[in-house]
Amino acid sequence: MSVLSFERVSYRYPGAGGDALHEVSLTLEPGEFCVLAGLSGSGKSTLLRAAAGLVPHFHGGRFSGSVAVAGLDTREHSPAEIGALAGTLLQDPETQVIMTTVRAELALALENLGNPPTAVARAVEETSLALGIAHLLDRATGELSGGELQRVALAAALVSRPPLVLLDEPTSQLDPVAGDELIWQLRRLNQESDTAVLLVEHRLERCLAAADRVIAMHAGAVVCDRDPGGFLEWAALHEPSLQTPGARMFARAGLLPPPTGVKQARAALRREGLLPLPAAPEDAPAAGAQPALVGRRLRRVAERFSSRAERPAEAALVIRGLWHEIRDGPAILRGVDLRVEAGERVVLMGRNGAGKSTLLRHAAGLLAPTRGSLASAGRVALLLQNPGDYFLHETVEEEAAAADLEQVGLSELALRHPRDLSGGQRQRLALAIVMGGVERPALLALDEPTRGMDRESKQALAQRLLALAGEGIAVVLATHDAEFAAEFATRAVLLAEGRVIADGPIAEILAGGWYFATETARILDGAHGALRPDQGAELLLAARARSGPAECLLAGEVGR
Repeated sequence: MSVLSFERVSYRYPGAGGDALHEVSLTLEPGEFCVLAGLSGSGKSTLLRAAAGLVPHFHGGRFSGSVAVAGLDTREHSPAEIGALAGTLLQDPETQVIMTTVRAELALALENLGNPPTAVARAVEETSLALGIAHLLDRATGELSGGELQRVALAAALVSRPPLVLLDEPTSQLDPVAGDELIWQLRRLNQESDTAVLLVEHRLERCLAAADRVIAMHAGAVVCDRDPGGFLEWAALHEPSLQTPGARMFARAGLLPPPTGVKQARAALRREGLLPLPAAPEDAPAAGAQPALVGRRLRRVAERFSSRAERPAEAALVIRGLWHEIRDGPAILRGVDLRVEAGERVVLMGRNGAGKSTLLRHAAGLLAPTRGSLASAGRVALLLQNPGDYFLHETVEEEAAAADLEQVGLSELALRHPRDLSGGQRQRLALAIVMGGVERPALLALDEPTRGMDRESKQALAQRLLALAGEGIAVVLATHDAEFAAEFATRAVLLAEGRVIADGPIAEILAGGWYFATETARILDGAHGALRPDQGAELLLAARARSGPAECLLAGEVGR
């Protein structure tokens, strides 16, 4: 028996002008690890909601066809009955956690299934250890960071070991280490327990190496259903924005086939004699690439001190010795010093619980420091992790002005309910809301703004933020998305346990690392500070040119 079956399923949300799902048919067998890919608004989240029984029972609307979970027809069984067979984590984990402590949240599903106390205690302990949240078991859920809350909600979905797991962007708020560990923990669960996994993820480079199968969606329909390698070949021809950074780098360098992960990419480059990359002449770095890091440190230090001497008296944000301490609890921020100039583009990075969100809340004046000082040159606009916190009305057009909706690409969805939007669309709507108003902010602070966004939406966001920075508005954003950081920022600030442990140019922080690094940097060992696929491709092309004539497809001929 298939663990999940869709038969010609079509669905339209109430008041929507078109179908969110159109004639979808697919099956998922026990033990399959399947990634669901597609642009924002393509129907991925709706498909998961249908698999969980929430469509149409909770959302209403028009539904046709049939969905069966382990033999249970979702039209005849409630979401609660389906939930016993399908562990589900949707895009907003904060709406799924209902108990006051982490231990109680994990125990709830098992207690509802009638498990004895000893079995409940064992399962809670095992699951918390597997997902790295054992230290949170006795913490109040209301005190957790976004990433911690996401791991707790995921643990609650997995604790009963259901035959099917439905996950919507489960790594969107996790730091790189926790995100990678989660994917491999899911793979282990999939292999050892025969648990089927259906995973929605925009950062495909995180999960393709673990997947058996990739289903791509467009306009509510399934347009590709292949293995990871076959999917990347399809994406190169039909939807390049779904290519991973490694696949884009290979395509631009004229290398085939596209790699599904770092290991495969590095093996292919070694076979071509391109890894390790030969050293480029000191005075002629690859076009478009960041300067080489080795041998330039003294020059960079001198430039940094010179730039500090030339700084204007008034900055967009100045933080001196800032502490945030909880009575009878830990210190969240510990003596943070940070200065952000007008028009500067800065990313805050670090593991979950490092203090990034707390620092942004202080910048916006939502929290008062227990020690230290903070000053800004004007209004600080803040976009928090959960865009739903900003929605007050029944339609998108009531939330923001028409001009602001046009700037974020939501004009066509003006009559939709804000909570019926996809995750990426909700993020863009929240950005339009916080940027609205007569007074232009001196600083825009964003907390995980790319959550739920596809690559096209991220590029549009980066261009929007670059334009704002060009107008003199400083932009500071907290993110775990190294690829977006490389596209947008000039400076990275790395936090750990409430302290700034590194503050420097983006290439200096993100090149050559294991986790806080882009896929391009990991494939190339951080060579010459290349962070983006286009930079890496230029290095590879230059290396092949120096090594002599070689047969190589031009980037424009890949896939022909």
